[in-house]
Amino acid sequence: MSELRFPEGFVWGAATAAYQIEGAAREDGRGPSIWDTFSRTPGKVFQGHTGDVACDHYHRYADDVALMAELGLAAYRFSIAWPRIRPDGTGPVNPRGLDFYDRLVDTLLGRGIDPFVTLYHWDLPQALEDRGGWTVRETAEHFADYAIAVHRRLGDRVRTWTTLNEPWCSAYLGYGNGMHAPGRTDAGDAFRAVHHLLLGHGLAARALRAAGAEILGITLNLADVQPADPDSAADAAAVRLIDGLQNRIFLDPLTGAGYPDDVLAHLSGMVEPDFIRDGDEKLIAAPLDLLGINYYSPSYVAGRPGGAGGGAYPGSEGRVEFLPPAGPLTDMGWMIEPAGLTRLLERVAADYPGLPLVITENGAAFADRKGAGEAGGVADGDRVAYLDGHLRAAHRAIARGVDLRGYLVWSLLDNFEWAEGYRKRFGIVHVDYLTQRRTPKESARWYQEVISRNGL
Repeated sequence: MSELRFPEGFVWGAATAAYQIEGAAREDGRGPSIWDTFSRTPGKVFQGHTGDVACDHYHRYADDVALMAELGLAAYRFSIAWPRIRPDGTGPVNPRGLDFYDRLVDTLLGRGIDPFVTLYHWDLPQALEDRGGWTVRETAEHFADYAIAVHRRLGDRVRTWTTLNEPWCSAYLGYGNGMHAPGRTDAGDAFRAVHHLLLGHGLAARALRAAGAEILGITLNLADVQPADPDSAADAAAVRLIDGLQNRIFLDPLTGAGYPDDVLAHLSGMVEPDFIRDGDEKLIAAPLDLLGINYYSPSYVAGRPGGAGGGAYPGSEGRVEFLPPAGPLTDMGWMIEPAGLTRLLERVAADYPGLPLVITENGAAFADRKGAGEAGGVADGDRVAYLDGHLRAAHRAIARGVDLRGYLVWSLLDNFEWAEGYRKRFGIVHVDYLTQRRTPKESARWYQEVISRNGL
């Protein structure tokens, strides 16, 4: 088998998120987030799990960074907890919150690891949600203020800044179907949240650029949407609808084309789009230096009257049927199809040319068990196979001309997996939640080798 080499300078790293790993939920002035509230709402999170302790990264970050260095990571993507910086979302900055990220950044740089900061990974301060959350314009404005407060402290050392992680999840799962915090179930609120998240991105990106931020981006969970029958006009229409609600509603305005006409027509049947003001689309289209892409699995859809639709896609009910995943699945029940990543990367490169790409999340949950491997380790061959297949898919895209500059595995650590609590494990490092002991899995050692040879 021939070796596959990635381009010189290709960035290898891993990703995490604040609420999923930090813990210390009530320490050093941190205020409550919507996930603190949601996880305490009966029936919302598996067995009532919370992020109160999580992986205790807040206290163990130095050891975790040492582990990153051992694995050879060149970049670490982490998020800032807004409630640590401004506990009520506005008002005075909490210096103790910034102190933690100051220490983390210095520790990363001391180990030769480039910090990739995500400013928002779903943990909105509860005080802002009480005032309307992402359904109101003021939250976007407060987000820009918060972004600048973080940059003032870290901007002299952090080069790469991403504003939002997966605004699709924040809007549709948080405000549309209630599966995620804050748990609202209103289609109109979902679309209001989409717009104000994008507006917040635009306002923050422009402010950060003016403040001297070097590399600015946003991370989207884009979908490779395929028709059940490539020859069916109805299935093609279903693909167009879902692609519009998942991909184009974000990509088009971010790259200066404004909201797609077909998507605006679709949402106008559910909400009056009076929250989109003149000039907003220009603000949203702040120039980007990179686009982060999170990819896990493709979607296959059919256009069928009476179809159940996708619960996270308002207005798809009665029109679209999502095919059940086929073939081998992850522990999340997600279909494993690396070719979908190649298709997605090629599509983005073709439709939105000139935009450098980074895979900011890719990985899989499997029911691995500590002690399955040698010396009490974790033999997670399924995860190794998943990652290997998707890196080969990424390499194919690069060979076909896609400007892909890095790959960040999800996730460094097993962690709090949102509504699934602690029962789903995505990490390449096993975490014993009782003792907080970290154990690199087989996949971590495999990834270490990939990084060392810059290829497969």
